Amino acid sequence: MGQPLIFSLIDKAIFEYKMIEDNDKILVASSGGKDSTALVEYFSLRAKRRNCNFKYKAIHIESEITKPISDGLLALFNSWNVDFENVKIEVLGRLKENKKMNCWWCSTQRRTDLINYALANGYNKLALGHHLDDILETWIMNMLERSEMSTMPPFLAYEKYPLKIIRPLCYVTEDKIIEHAQTTGYISSTCTCNYQSNSTRKRAREKLDFLCDNDSEKKERLFAALHNVLPEYLP
Repeated sequence: MGQPLIFSLIDKAIFEYKMIEDNDKILVASSGGKDSTALVEYFSLRAKRRNCNFKYKAIHIESEITKPISDGLLALFNSWNVDFENVKIEVLGRLKENKKMNCWWCSTQRRTDLINYALANGYNKLALGHHLDDILETWIMNMLERSEMSTMPPFLAYEKYPLKIIRPLCYVTEDKIIEHAQTTGYISSTCTCNYQSNSTRKRAREKLDFLCDNDSEKKERLFAALHNVLPEYLP
């Protein structure tokens, strides 16, 4: 039997964007949800392939808002022989006076700690679990909120740090991850904070589903359009 479809799509992304190279030391962000769990599973399997000359480690950033990784998921990681670490931080104490908590700010704080950990421990790449839907939602948000045609790139080299961001799930729609998680039986947890109900991302997700009729193939075509820009037909 061949590998699951989502892993073939991850292979495609890694090949086309050259996300993994020899002697890479990759930090894989694990939130405890289905997306990052699928990513951790992929790395655990890819590391067993012949001639795979790279190292990886999964890390979870725990705060007052985000849950720790569940015992069930830890047991799954152990069965996959995943090198894993849980790092605790305080997020609410960093909030400046008269500023309100929101999903973007919280995620930015956790991203900062991921970057700091990677730099302090010699990792040259940080793998994030953003999938195709996330990328399109960010595109919609940036257009409507910032008047900007931009999104989360599958491969990003920081100018300030010797670190690259990779998003191996960039070709995978969320419904494919859900299907895989159900088939595999992942034990996952999601953010349960009180700040996400009015999230701008949630509204962008609704707009994306409306625009694409909640059809994965249309989302894939919309993502392909980001690679097929015709400047001469834009203002």
